[in-house]
Amino acid sequence: MFTKYTYSDINIDIILQIKKEEGCFLSINICNPPFSMLRISEKGKALAERGKVIMLNLLASSVLGGVSLLLFCLNTILWVPILFLFVFIKLIIPHTGIRHQFSRLLILIAIAWIEGDSFIFRITHKVKWDVQGLENLSTNRSYLVVSNHRSWTDIFVLQHIFKHRIPFLKFFLKKELIWIPILGVAWWALDFPFLKRYSRKFLEKHPELRGKDMETTRKYCEKIKNFPVSVMNFLEGTRFDFQKHKKQNSHYRHLLLPKAGGVALVFSSMGDYLSNILDVTIVYPKNEPPVHFWDLLAGNIPCITVRVKILPIPENVVGMNYEIDKAFRKKTQQWVNQLWQDKDQQIEAIMTEYVASSIKHESLINS
Repeated sequence: MFTKYTYSDINIDIILQIKKEEGCFLSINICNPPFSMLRISEKGKALAERGKVIMLNLLASSVLGGVSLLLFCLNTILWVPILFLFVFIKLIIPHTGIRHQFSRLLILIAIAWIEGDSFIFRITHKVKWDVQGLENLSTNRSYLVVSNHRSWTDIFVLQHIFKHRIPFLKFFLKKELIWIPILGVAWWALDFPFLKRYSRKFLEKHPELRGKDMETTRKYCEKIKNFPVSVMNFLEGTRFDFQKHKKQNSHYRHLLLPKAGGVALVFSSMGDYLSNILDVTIVYPKNEPPVHFWDLLAGNIPCITVRVKILPIPENVVGMNYEIDKAFRKKTQQWVNQLWQDKDQQIEAIMTEYVASSIKHESLINS
């Protein structure tokens, strides 16, 4: 049911929908009729005023999002030509040792790019950061970073909290992302691994392509052993939303089903080279999935919670074949499933703590 209110003291004509606690929606028509005036209750006036506040907040969010996006784009335009210049020089230099040094230089440029984004975010946004577990990290060690995946915002969050604490993060990306203007080429230049994902039905028709992504990952792992690196893997393979959760029939409450193949390949190819695994849990406790990057730009993500655990590399994994060795496959899947079970419980604890804190804060305000 919808109730219409008319408030004669305002010279604008807007229709808003406000969600009330009991779940209904009110449509508020704010206008100034030239020949008639309608008396309304105090509640109606309060709702009209609330409508004005919501409109101002929406306008402010849109302006903030637009300004933030513009500044991020300008920062990208500043650093990408510099990055591409040194990429070109790297490509024409035949000496392997010098090429490796240029790879280091490219990473420094990328870090400066990220630092610029972080600075822009700090001066334009007020976000409550709740981050734990960043102690005892080093830029001189190599890490496998695994995380749940809630949003595109996750990439910014990870780069922001880990900069100058661990080596530059490199993500496993879907091959289609290479076509994103500017960023796709930048990721390619920084040696990000691009994987082509095939559906089960497609592989049944083209069995010769089975294991192709594993082969790509293996080559990449061998390539990056020249200096400390952080290899990032979102085990779910896609961003969380309730539709995907239902389609997968996931038995986790806050997570999609994890994929163990990519982690197993990193273990097999780089297990003796990695210092530790960084198990990262990202939660936006005040935002219901899906959470979009625009929400971050527009200031609609007030709280970001991150938990980091330092884990050891499992034993006896180097050189193992995930596709052939059933024991290794079972061992890796059990490790991943236990990791995901613990993460699901951790997210539930974070959300429970947040809800309890919000209720306590609200009761203090109303008392």
